[in-house]
Amino acid sequence: MKREASAMEAFFGLLTVGAARARRTGLAVTATTGALLLVLGTAASDGRAAPLTPTAAAADPGNAAKVVKLTREIKALEKEYGGNLEQLRDTRQDAARSLAQVRTLGADLGEAQGEVARMAASQYMNNGVDPSIQILNAADPRKALDGATLAAQIGEARAARVRQIQNLRDRQERARRESEAKIKKLEADIKEISRQRERVKKLLRRYKPESPMIGTGGMTARMVKVRNEIEAEFGPFPVIGCTRPGDPLDHGTGRACDFMESTGGSMPSAARTAHGDQVAAYAIKHAGRLGIKYIIWRQRIYDMRSPGWRMMSDRGSVTQNHYDHNHISVF
Repeated sequence: MKREASAMEAFFGLLTVGAARARRTGLAVTATTGALLLVLGTAASDGRAAPLTPTAAAADPGNAAKVVKLTREIKALEKEYGGNLEQLRDTRQDAARSLAQVRTLGADLGEAQGEVARMAASQYMNNGVDPSIQILNAADPRKALDGATLAAQIGEARAARVRQIQNLRDRQERARRESEAKIKKLEADIKEISRQRERVKKLLRRYKPESPMIGTGGMTARMVKVRNEIEAEFGPFPVIGCTRPGDPLDHGTGRACDFMESTGGSMPSAARTAHGDQVAAYAIKHAGRLGIKYIIWRQRIYDMRSPGWRMMSDRGSVTQNHYDHNHISVF
């Protein structure tokens, strides 16, 4: 016969039955059941784990919808502003990674909750007696010591799982707050760049986009001029990398070059870092004359469509964070 009991009745029923049986057997009631129910709420009355959904720590579905909406805004701005807006792409990826972390932690939390809920449900269906009490109440006294050890292990395992649930909840809540902060930053960046429309229109009228040319490695005439001038002023460089067929961004359209200060993914020496600082400063100073769109150097971006150095997110390596090269893109 199925049990029909509310969460509160189940909770007090477990404690009452467990205490009564413990008094009859001379055993102490463990606090495991109470701890599990306080953490999990309760188990379903038919013995299955009740659905458990984190509340305050849950990922807000609206955040994912916001990222989708903001992504559309970025694409519209890029179309209007003459090419990719690397700063916005970077912030969007950072926000998307944070949301993915929230979802992963939520899945881990749900799994841990489900496992402990099944333990609590099993105990409730067993007349509210902790399995460890049944083991200790075995008819054979010779098994008491082994039973006590096993009971302790069961209790410790469940206590550890409860602690894990709380830890996952805390981590998910931190991740949720971080993702919300990154989404707000993305919204602010989009608003800031959107305010530059008139300025960008003037830049685009002045620097009409050019077609890649055969015989120059697929670079545009403007990029060739920038590469040659930077090379003449600051060369030789260990390597200058420009066109990358298949790259969806400026390297793929012949509108970007990487001026390397070291190779093999190693951090440049102090002298080469200072050299890179000079290259970046020169590119900014002469951006108007050369038609430079943006520079990325040392995990920062300077975009002429929204001037000023801005930090970028950590992409995980010296090269991806542009510590070993200046990336220069042109209109």
